[in-house]
Amino acid sequence: MPESLVGLAKTFLTGHHKPAESIPVPLTKREHQILIHLSLGLSNRDISKSLSISLETVKEHVQNVLRKLKISDRTAAAIWSLRNGVPTLNFDPPS
Repeated sequence: MPESLVGLAKTFLTGHHKPAESIPVPLTKREHQILIHLSLGLSNRDISKSLSISLETVKEHVQNVLRKLKISDRTAAAIWSLRNGVPTLNFDPPS
C-alpha cells in the first residue's frame, strides 16, 4: 500500500528542516516547512496532520509565508518555491 502524501511530506521534513540558504527571503523553520507543504498542494488540514499542529496555527503560518514572499495565494507560493530552489519531494520513479 503506497504511503500517503501527508506521510511522505512528514518523512521528508525530518531530513530537510533547515531553510535553504539560497532562499532570498528569511523564513523560520516552521514557515519553511509550511512552504514545502504548500508547494505539494496540501490543504491546511493535511498540513496540520503532517506537522502535528492546530489548523489555526497552520493558517497563521500560511499567512506569514504569503506576506513574507509578497504573494497573494497558495498557487503563487508553489510557483515561488519551484523558482527559488526550495527542496521538495521527488516523485521520479526509481531506476
